[in-house]
Amino acid sequence: MENSEALGFEHMGLDPRLLQAVTDMGWSRPTLIQEKAIPLALEGKDLLARARTGSGKTAAYAIPMLQLLLHRKATGPVVEQAVRSLVLVPTKELARQAQSMIQQLATYCARDVRVANVSAAEDSASQRAVLMEKPDVVVGTPSRILSHLQQDSLKLRDSLELLVVDETDLLFSFGFEEELKSLLCHLPRIYQAFLMSATFNEDVQALKELVLHNPVTLKLQESQLPGPDQLQQFQVVCETEEDKFLLLYALLKLSLIRGKSLLFVNTLERSYRLRLFLEQFSIPTCVLNGELPLRSRASDPEAGVARGIDFHHVSAVLNFDLPPTPEAYIHRAGRTARANNPGIVLTFVLPTEQSHLGKIEELLSGENSGPILLPYQFRMEEIEGFRYRCRDAMRSVTKQAIREARLKEIKEELLHSEKLKTYFEDNPRDLQLLRHDLPLHPAVVKPHLGHVPDYLVPPALRGLVRPHKKRKKLSSSCRKARRAKSQNPLRSFKHKGKKFRPTAKPS
Repeated sequence: MENSEALGFEHMGLDPRLLQAVTDMGWSRPTLIQEKAIPLALEGKDLLARARTGSGKTAAYAIPMLQLLLHRKATGPVVEQAVRSLVLVPTKELARQAQSMIQQLATYCARDVRVANVSAAEDSASQRAVLMEKPDVVVGTPSRILSHLQQDSLKLRDSLELLVVDETDLLFSFGFEEELKSLLCHLPRIYQAFLMSATFNEDVQALKELVLHNPVTLKLQESQLPGPDQLQQFQVVCETEEDKFLLLYALLKLSLIRGKSLLFVNTLERSYRLRLFLEQFSIPTCVLNGELPLRSRASDPEAGVARGIDFHHVSAVLNFDLPPTPEAYIHRAGRTARANNPGIVLTFVLPTEQSHLGKIEELLSGENSGPILLPYQFRMEEIEGFRYRCRDAMRSVTKQAIREARLKEIKEELLHSEKLKTYFEDNPRDLQLLRHDLPLHPAVVKPHLGHVPDYLVPPALRGLVRPHKKRKKLSSSCRKARRAKSQNPLRSFKHKGKKFRPTAKPS
């Protein structure tokens, strides 16, 4: 071929249209996962592959999928149009990414291969219309695929030839286990399957037994996270629990950590404690609580998920609590530095946890002898002036406050639940009781804590950080509204309007 960019893929015997798409995407050679997986997949093997995000694994299954579809249509007997390939992913965002990649690779064969994404729950009607056209490839989350199977808008028992389960370990951690098992009952007895996962845990091994037949296992000797030029990983030793809260407060309030951050803790109680603590300083926070549906967990429009969270543009991951396993560390760290964007991981460590941290670093380093988690250079004595504020906030976050914060979220979910809508229509008194229940007060927020006086800012950082933003000037309409509000006698007893003078009684 004249195009040298695609020579790395040429020995795989791919359709010229796929090779042209690969050339257009600027891929000179296959990545390690692509080099190993594509030939095996084209031989009809089932695959269990461990590959990190950003390793090229989407193309590793998309290229053979498209090649098999094109070869079947070109050489096999003419058969009815049907769904031949199914791709399962844990989130709507990953479904969009997978669909986009497959469509890019199918640029020159778009008439022969159609791809549908059915991961968005709000588009059910339009999805049914698309599925009636029987696209060659369907991408979606297990819950959405199962829903369409149960409604008979998607039928796979007589047509499916290839199943791909991407981010297999996350599918289980996001709570899709039951949907996956139910979904498998709708599939034919014989089909080719690929399981792609960042880690091999017990859940992945269990699904392997259910789905794969004599699979080839690929455990690639590559870093499971991006390199240091893209992902910077740090550790900071905190002498006490209080120091962890103090350091986090200083990092966020002094804008030493900027952009969207994900904070990981090890228990649900800890997540609410941390949220209430940060709210004391006017730091906007939400809890991603797996006990509640997503609507209650995050109202951020960038949370593109069906279950679990896959935020766009996460600048930093902070392990406030040390991950319980090395695999948990990899998944947490994998939430940042995605799609060639830079990212930072900062792990807080107590002195008693340093041996456990060593095990995590041992797994990350592999054969590399150098340290992966670099010491985070920070002098705690420079933020000692913040400690009294930290203690004040920590005292406000009582067990009762945490309990009421959790109850408040549950109450909100009950009031807005679609599943309970019919029940409340039949039992309006229960709805009224819930609405007019005693108000919940998770924690008393002290407004002065949201402001950081200049004298508390460490000398080395003065002029470099803005601990508090300047107030924006209000428009004239806003000022009038504020004045009107302040003159409302029901809100203020300082109203100085025209006094009412009773008229003299007639004699």
